[in-house]
Amino acid sequence: MPEARSYRVSSQRFLPALRLVAVALCATAFLLPAANAATASKKAAATPKPAASKASATKRQAAKPVAKVDKADKTVSGGRNVVASIRQKNGKTVVAVQRRSVVRVTESAPARQSFGQMAGLHGTEDALDLKSSVALVIDQDTQEVLFSKNDHAVLPIASLTKLMTGLLISEAKLPSDELITITQDDVDTEKFSRSRLMVGATLPRGELLHLALMSSENRAAHALGRTYPGGLSTFVSVMNAKAKMLGMKDTRYVEPTGLSSRNQSSAQDLALLVNAAYADATVRQLSTSPEYQVEVGNRTLQFNTTNRLVKSPDWDIGLQKTGYISEAGQCLVMQAKIAGRKLIMVFLDSAGKFSRIGDAERVRRWVEATHMARPNQNLQQAFVHAAS
Repeated sequence: MPEARSYRVSSQRFLPALRLVAVALCATAFLLPAANAATASKKAAATPKPAASKASATKRQAAKPVAKVDKADKTVSGGRNVVASIRQKNGKTVVAVQRRSVVRVTESAPARQSFGQMAGLHGTEDALDLKSSVALVIDQDTQEVLFSKNDHAVLPIASLTKLMTGLLISEAKLPSDELITITQDDVDTEKFSRSRLMVGATLPRGELLHLALMSSENRAAHALGRTYPGGLSTFVSVMNAKAKMLGMKDTRYVEPTGLSSRNQSSAQDLALLVNAAYADATVRQLSTSPEYQVEVGNRTLQFNTTNRLVKSPDWDIGLQKTGYISEAGQCLVMQAKIAGRKLIMVFLDSAGKFSRIGDAERVRRWVEATHMARPNQNLQQAFVHAAS
């Protein structure tokens, strides 16, 4: 019995101590993971890290949030495609200049149709599948028509006009060394075309004639007409009088460059002009010149022919002139010797940048393949056939 009483007393004495141990164990269970995590963090911070690669650093920088930029207070245009943004940031004025890229969408603005296209002339089929809506090929010696397509159609002739301009200047026998200054009157206000002959440039008349016929220089041609005795209006009147004298019944000129779509003619009329211009040695020489340099002030300017066939060894060209405005399409007239025959070729309203050249090549190959006989042989064969 005494032993039993003594046991109960001992249990009650140690009960508070047991409670303290239990609390301590629970606290350890909760606090130990946090302590371990803190220790690991300190070790990781103390341990030196290997240098990160440049790519990794760049990637981390890219991942950082971009600082918010204050809204622009004002936007100012600084010229074509240039915008300046003015911002207030941290009490300071910040100006940022930005150049905007330009995107031209050609699909939204369809190409302007030529007069020939509007008249439906491009729907005319021909044996050579030419891209020109008007074409005419004539034997210069016999006047035999080898090929024709819409040759009566009256259309704008663009810079083919300069062939008449050059012929009249050459026939007038004006001093070729007389100096002529380009003025504001010579600047194109019809099509706003560019020119390397700046206002104030001074050149001899002969050089202006060379540039007008070889490289179709508009300001040169206009200056030639403007300085003609009697002035520009007189010169235009002489152009029309010459056309009438040559029998060009469907031709009309209003200015000497061809920039106006009111300068119009037909393939038949232009064949007459080519024949007359070919008789002028100066026009023949200058129109078939491949390139030419002129001195303008202290600069040397290089000009080239507008007809790539002039430099081709496959061609023997005696006279040529090209032309283009949107209303006229691509135009070309030439006198050339093909298969031993002197031919006059006229191509008007051709669709495509190089299509007039392609049409001339087609005609040359066709003539070489089918018209190799001499004109007198053709006439003789025709006479024998008629007699039989």
